[in-house]
Amino acid sequence: MGITPEDLKYTREHEWVRDNGDGTVTVGITDHAQSELGDLVFVELPEVGSQVAAADACATVESVKAVSDVYSPLAGEVTETNSSLDETPETINDDPYGAGWLFKLRPSNASQLGGLLDATAYQEFVAEEA
Repeated sequence: MGITPEDLKYTREHEWVRDNGDGTVTVGITDHAQSELGDLVFVELPEVGSQVAAADACATVESVKAVSDVYSPLAGEVTETNSSLDETPETINDDPYGAGWLFKLRPSNASQLGGLLDATAYQEFVAEEA
């Protein structure tokens, strides 16, 4: 099933969330998602400063097979995007939990993190989907 780091939170839409410990979180797509999509060729990221609602489509990843929306796991303000993905979207395939992050968010309510899946629950969800 691929890698599922224990220190992250996950959504049923295959996003991961890392608490940065400074009031922001980093968001990306899971190893499972990138492997299902195949080779990524284009990424459209949200604008810095934009407000997003939880579960809103806020970014797009495009592969040779499909175009998929990326949903914000939490409500908040986009504080940073991974602009290196403009030139090298395949970084998401190579390092989905590291250099392939998509954007950073300042959640409007940090307690929302508790409502996301832990690694075990996410692995169980993916296994049920298969």
